[in-house]
Amino acid sequence: MVATKSNMLPIGTKAPFFTLQDVITKKEIELSANKAGKGLLVAFICNHCPFVIHLIEHLSLSFNALLDQDIEVYAISSNDIDRYPQDSPEKMVELAEKYGFLFPYLYDSGQTVAHSFQAACTPDFFLFNDQQNLFYRGRYDATRPGSDERVNGKDLLGAVGSMLNHQNPPVNQSPSIGCNIKWTAENEPAYFKS
Repeated sequence: MVATKSNMLPIGTKAPFFTLQDVITKKEIELSANKAGKGLLVAFICNHCPFVIHLIEHLSLSFNALLDQDIEVYAISSNDIDRYPQDSPEKMVELAEKYGFLFPYLYDSGQTVAHSFQAACTPDFFLFNDQQNLFYRGRYDATRPGSDERVNGKDLLGAVGSMLNHQNPPVNQSPSIGCNIKWTAENEPAYFKS
């Protein structure tokens, strides 16, 4: 299992806008300037990556709870489904139903949204404040597949707490580690190659 680290997009970066289909409801979801609530969380995940599978149950419960705190939550899969059919929209629906997602699970078929966030791996997390400025990017917690540690979401959920309490972004932010996004042919971004 090859591990890829996330890019560390600069703190303060504005959230890129997008429109993608939610595979669960089949509705178009638009992230625009007027959608943030008290914050916005975008997570790049997929169905087959062991790093995602390791934390998906905890992640789903935590993300569902964030909705009650007026945090907009979006999970996005950007993988090439021709090479990885287990990440197809139909399989995404199965995963969302299995783990009780109450938040949209969006399919980025052209991988343009992954490019705009400079996402590199699954999972990859981006937390924006109520002004849609990047507050945190990086890992969910320090646990990894096969470790004896229990998933706790300490890094990401700690950052959410700091944001909701109007504190400064955490100084020490560690990159997420996971499977690389499965880019379509000729679509691997320059930031990923460097």
